[in-house]
Amino acid sequence: MGKIVVCTMLSVDGYTEGRDGDVMAMPMDQAFAEHNTDRTRTASSFLFGGTTYRGALTYWPQQHDNPDASPLNHYIAKRYAEGIPITVVSDTLTADDTGPWRDQTTIVRRADGHEAVARLREQEGDALMFGSRTLWTDLLAHRLVDELHLMIGPKIVAGDQRAFAGVAETDLRLIGVRTWGGSDNVVLSYGLGRS
Repeated sequence: MGKIVVCTMLSVDGYTEGRDGDVMAMPMDQAFAEHNTDRTRTASSFLFGGTTYRGALTYWPQQHDNPDASPLNHYIAKRYAEGIPITVVSDTLTADDTGPWRDQTTIVRRADGHEAVARLREQEGDALMFGSRTLWTDLLAHRLVDELHLMIGPKIVAGDQRAFAGVAETDLRLIGVRTWGGSDNVVLSYGLGRS
């Protein structure tokens, strides 16, 4: 059985982005890159919402052949270039929007999202989510998330929308804590029981 694994960065005050959707307000450092690469190494597929998918599509294909990209970015870009399967839950994305990832991308309409995610959980390997707050909070509310990896950054960003807005009380169990020398970021990893 596979797992739906959410990896997200949170500010100390509980936001995934700053004002006006500014993700660059988050304290992303080398630890952030290392954590994302480590999680990517364990993933069998990616699961995104439409906005995060579009952002990834504008960034990662250019990193594959970029001589100035870090080895960590090269690794993640290589996973995309090698055709790792991507499921996108979106009512606005079309096949014409998928560019170089057309053959590895499956677009699922929001009305069919829960069923599609339930099928991903039945497959071998983990489906990894970066970003996609609207999608993962919906999945969390419907008990379709198996692990939540929260990188807490040492910054108050006073953003526009809290990360867990709309999610009811949910019990979590701590499955890991990770820190890095030279970084004030910490990852708290939580497991959720299957419904």
